This record gives sequence, structure tokens and C-alpha cells, in this order.
Amino acid sequence: MLSRDGATVVWETDPRRALARAAEHPIDLAVLDVRMPDLDGLELLRRLRERRPQLPVVIMTAFGSIETAVLAITSGAVDYVSKPMDVEEIRATVRRALGRQTETQAELPEAGEELGGMVGRTPAMVDVYKTIARVAPGPSTVLVTGESGTGKELVARAIHRHSPRRKRPFVAVDCAALTETLLESELFGHVRGSFTGAIADAPGLFAEADGGTIFLDEIGDITPALQAKLLRVLQEHQVRPVGGTEWRKVEVRIIAATNRDLAAGVAAGRFREDLYYRLKVVTIHLPPLRERRDDIPLLVDHLVRRAATSCGKQVTGVSESALALLGAYDWPGNIRELAHVLERTVALAQHDVLAAEDLPSEIGAGHRENGGAALPASQPADRPTLAELKRRYIAQVLEESRGNVSRAAAVLGVDRRSLYRMLQRYGVARAGSRE
Repeated sequence: MLSRDGATVVWETDPRRALARAAEHPIDLAVLDVRMPDLDGLELLRRLRERRPQLPVVIMTAFGSIETAVLAITSGAVDYVSKPMDVEEIRATVRRALGRQTETQAELPEAGEELGGMVGRTPAMVDVYKTIARVAPGPSTVLVTGESGTGKELVARAIHRHSPRRKRPFVAVDCAALTETLLESELFGHVRGSFTGAIADAPGLFAEADGGTIFLDEIGDITPALQAKLLRVLQEHQVRPVGGTEWRKVEVRIIAATNRDLAAGVAAGRFREDLYYRLKVVTIHLPPLRERRDDIPLLVDHLVRRAATSCGKQVTGVSESALALLGAYDWPGNIRELAHVLERTVALAQHDVLAAEDLPSEIGAGHRENGGAALPASQPADRPTLAELKRRYIAQVLEESRGNVSRAAAVLGVDRRSLYRMLQRYGVARAGSRE
């Protein structure tokens, strides 16, 4: 495809030969797979960048290797693409990579490090991972938005963990849990006698987080007076304890989070516009779980294993019927609610595999009202083989595309040639098929 687009392509299937050929040819861009024999793509990336620090590198990775993709970007890759690859996506990625220089990268995380417990493969979550990887090395303030329970603190911790500050403190503050006076004292500290109960000097959480990261959760709930003081911290990098007269210099990265619409708060006069723009240098939005249902099986597997370890139970997974109910529920409390439901279910489990009847009644209420007949399409009741499931899905997409192979291939995320091979492999009729 790249050759047809006019590029001169030098390719190798052996990473050591690739290193040698890269030394012989003037390479403008490298596209690397992660899993290769003898030398993996991340090590090849490091060696290429040792020889050519400004060489743009794109990493190809399977959706199941999100942590590897984050590690690739923090190691110096300008981007990555997920397999199976969309042709237009790889074209656009190559154009972007050729058009920009790589930025200075942070010190590398340890190999095998996970992304703070975050789990997901959907495109929206892949964008979140990429943004985390790119913003982590620098000092920029980050605003994380999303409904309660979507994992905003996990994002903050992942940014800190993949940053040069990771050996310094990470301090989390729930701004909605304290009154204005207590929150001000918690954040900035106080001097002895400044208010009733202040029996000793306290440095405050900004001082505690010096050199590290402070996470201000539910930032939209703080009062206008406290907003003004927080703005000064962002502008001057100084704090003054309650009741004190001396300013103290602090070097802290601020990551704020909210489930409110801060732009609407600014328009209504509830939130300072200057503070809003100071906070949203980089914005990361976390979608609610109901908008990323394809991630539910992954999350369930992760959370069940975690709960089983915590509870000391030998629970190994969930049944198809239970997974169907979990996938059909809207999860108003998002991942936090899912985690609580699975922890409770695992704690009470009497078998190695969780069944539908083990789940709380509200999870399957809609399904049971319909007489137990409305299973999601992703969990058909007749339990076909994986090959049969693929055959049905390909046939359905081809039918919905009215036999247009190009359109069906785009929906499936493959090229036409790959789709023709799949049609032959799975015995899908091509009657009426068009280019």
C-alpha cells in the first residue's frame, strides 16, 4: 500500500537485519511490529533512536497490548496503530509521522509496567492511552472529565506513574468532601492558632506533593474564593498557609477532575474563566461505560480476578449468560459500580464460574422481564463456535452493505483482499457482491 502511494519501502522480517539495513539506507520513517523473533519492536525502537534520534517511528500493536503501546510512545514512537489495521488510518498516521519531529521523551517506565489498572480496547480508550503517554513527560496541567465512576483518578495516577515525577509523591484530594475552610487548610496548610483546633503548624498537601503531582478531584465544587487562591498557585507556584504571612515556593503538577460541565459553569458565573483555561491545558474525557460496552468482557475478567485474589476465592470467570446480562446493563455508576457488583458476587460465590443467578437482581431485571429471551447479539444463546460466530458476523455486515465488498471491508476494518479471503475461508456466499 505504501509503495502504491509512491513511497520507497525497505522491509525486513528480521529485526537485526532491519537494523543493519537502516544503517545503509536514508530512512525517513520506521514502521515496526511489537512481537518479532529474537528482538522485539520496543528494543528495535530504542536501538534505532540511539542511531537516529530524530527518526519518526510508528508502532503496530494488537488491541490487547495497550500498556505496550503506551510504553512505545514514552520510548519515542510518534504514534501507533492497532491491528487489524484500517488502510486509511495507516495512511493518515504515516502522513502525520512524516510531517512532524519527535518530542523529548520522559525516562522510560519499567518493562511490563501496567497502565495503572486501566482496561479497555475501544477507540475512545485507545485515544485516552495515547494522550496519557504524550502528556505524561511534560509539566502541563491536565483536566480529566467524565461521569462519576469512570476512572478519573486512574488517569491521574497513570500520568504521574509515566512521568519523570513518579518517584515523588502523588497526592489525591476530594474537593467535594470538605468545607471551604477545611479544604483551604488541607491544600495550603495552616499556622498554629489560625482557627479553632489548629493546635500545631501543618504544611498542607501542596507542600506534601512538592516535586510530584496533586490530583484535585471534583474541582467544579470549590467556592469562588478558593478558586482565586488556586489560580494564584497555578500562576505564581506559591502557597501561603491559613493564618500565615510567608509564601512558600512549590513545584507541583496539577491534575484536576470533574463530572460537571465547567464551560457551562463559566457561562453561568459559577466558575472562574481564567482558572478554567489554566486547568484545561490538556483535556482527557473518559466515556461512560454504556458507551464502551465492547470493553465490558475485558473489565469483567480483570475485576473478577482482582476480586477473587482479594477475597481468597477460586473464582475463575463468568458464564456466557452472566456476561450477557452484565453487557446489557447501563451501569449508571460506571466502572466503580461494576467493580462493586463483581466484588460482592465473588465474595458470595459458591462455584468457580459466576452464573446469571449469582448477580444482583437489578442487573438482570430488564432481561428477566422479557422472559429471559433478549440476549445481546454478542452473546447468542445457541453457543456457536468462534469460527461460526465470525462467519455470521461477516455475512451480516455484507448483507447490511448490500453486497458492496468495499463498504463491508471498511466496516470490518480490513482491506478488500483480506475480506475476500475471509469469505472463502468461512464459506460466506458472495451472491450479488459488488466492488
